[in-house]
Amino acid sequence: MKKLTSAGSQAYTPLTLKLYDWWVLGISNKYAWKCSTKEKLIPHFTKHAGMEHLDIGVGTGFYLPHLPSTTNISLMDLNPSSLAAASRRDSAIKIKECIQHDVFETIPIKYHAKFDSISMFYLLHCLPGTLKEKERVIVNVANALKPDGTLYGATILGDSAAHSRFGNKLMKIYNSKGIFSNREDSEQDLHSVLSSNFVDVNVVRVGKVVIFSAKGRALKQRLA
Repeated sequence: MKKLTSAGSQAYTPLTLKLYDWWVLGISNKYAWKCSTKEKLIPHFTKHAGMEHLDIGVGTGFYLPHLPSTTNISLMDLNPSSLAAASRRDSAIKIKECIQHDVFETIPIKYHAKFDSISMFYLLHCLPGTLKEKERVIVNVANALKPDGTLYGATILGDSAAHSRFGNKLMKIYNSKGIFSNREDSEQDLHSVLSSNFVDVNVVRVGKVVIFSAKGRALKQRLA
């Protein structure tokens, strides 16, 4: 699984990261995925972030400057180029730690129950396998949440979303190269996976994207 995981992460080189905000958060979000970065994704990112925050799948660190300056931010990614870009994003950001880690692997115990919030923006659709197989990632990262912590993020849906001609073209290219692995990802499957691990789950579709939040991991474990 690690080889497949790195296939998606390796697409983010220093060169592609320079184009990421313009292409992914600008052009692609507006015209392919129909989900506004400014109107939908930034507010979702800031709404659920707690004082001790972990961002996983960091990209360029675009969202980080929108958090309060008092937020203690840790970064986790498999790609060192992404970690470097995000950590340099803004000198005002308080980056406590950069963690190079494959989310399919168990989170080191020193990070268990450490964070008030964990964000995963545009990560799940880049991970290999079906959403049921990606549940392993949800379980792993949830261990890093405090009992009342929130896991939240956004992911691009698969073929069931009825993509536009432009979106279908991007889906075909990205999935063939291993950058995406989301052709079977659906809103219903994401809700099911999150509900298997959290008590309070909210999944909302915006265009071809699903934004989500989940709380009550500890309560779910007690009720099981």
